[in-house]
Amino acid sequence: MNTPSVAVLLADGAEPLEVIAPVDAWRRGGVSVTLAALGNSRTVELAHGMRLDADALLAEVDLAQFDALFIPGGSVGVEHLLASTAALDAVRTFAKADKHVFAICAGPMVLNAAGILEGRRVTCYPGCQEDFPAGAYQGGGVMQDANLITAAGPAYALELGLACLAALTSEETARQVAADMLMA
Repeated sequence: MNTPSVAVLLADGAEPLEVIAPVDAWRRGGVSVTLAALGNSRTVELAHGMRLDADALLAEVDLAQFDALFIPGGSVGVEHLLASTAALDAVRTFAKADKHVFAICAGPMVLNAAGILEGRRVTCYPGCQEDFPAGAYQGGGVMQDANLITAAGPAYALELGLACLAALTSEETARQVAADMLMA
């Protein structure tokens, strides 16, 4: 069995917890994760004055090699992703190929801008759903609709990571990682 892989679209202004918590759960569960920085620098200026060194620039990454795409939240980070043709095209490509697409907080706004929410069920940070198609926003902490998994905000970052880990590997792997992190 091949090691599942996730590409994280990382932009300046991303919410740190919404990046670190899911990535930590995925890596603990044996998933290969690549932090792909939008722009020309691998050093990303996250929200709240934090910095993170990405693994690669988005322009250097062949997204076709990944099983899943993750859109972190953070209002400024999401604004950068919304302005990125590459990010929107990536979301469309993953959705069209029925690959996993994960997003948290304001991140589902990018999914909406890419036009993939029609007929789907998602959650997001309250207020970010205003332009979503009718019936798409369900509220709640973490929502899974087939290959699309979304979460409402930072408080759900680890729960999102574990739900995505279960989808990429197995429920057993996700339970073991949760237990190792004293969540279960």
